[in-house]
Amino acid sequence: MASGRNRSAQTQLRVGRLTRAHGLKGGLKLELFTDDPDRRFVPGASFSLQVPDESPWHGKRLELAELRWYNGMPVGFFVDVADRTAAESLVKAILWVDQDPDEAAEPDAWYDHQLVGLEVVRDDARIGVIDRLEHLPAQDLLVVRMDDPSAEAGAGREVLVPFVRAIVPEVDVEAGRVVVTPPDGLLEPLADEGDDDRPETAEPQA
Repeated sequence: MASGRNRSAQTQLRVGRLTRAHGLKGGLKLELFTDDPDRRFVPGASFSLQVPDESPWHGKRLELAELRWYNGMPVGFFVDVADRTAAESLVKAILWVDQDPDEAAEPDAWYDHQLVGLEVVRDDARIGVIDRLEHLPAQDLLVVRMDDPSAEAGAGREVLVPFVRAIVPEVDVEAGRVVVTPPDGLLEPLADEGDDDRPETAEPQA
């Protein structure tokens, strides 16, 4: 599932991730987060980059020269990425495109501002709200603020929920909720260290 970032939620959409260098001429294999690569990945398309602060690409944009397909795998060639060394410096970078706010959204694509604040529902019962999203190279995470009547408002426990269809099968922005079907243990708090719920045993007698 793709979504935009908070700081530019209404104008940017995440469309891909550079996974590994391909060949010796600067090619990079792509993981696509868009259902319309023929529109997003055209020669001249410009991408902003999500990379670590220490990356030489931090704060720069990347322009696509060509998109090719090898055995069903998309490979991008970019301006000023001329060899394998340059390509390897871009591995794990996430690509974002500027999007017209009036443009129709792609299927299963949401902006952060559409998701933050939605109720999180499990087995038809509310369990919390989406506090924010974390966009990691491997996947997006929903940061869920769990309901806790004993805590102050907004101070409930945080749980990280992978934003994948197997765990988040339904997103209904109009209804203000997302449905989650997490595996056992994902939402439950960890036991305190040293608390293993075993019954106490008597000290052995001398």
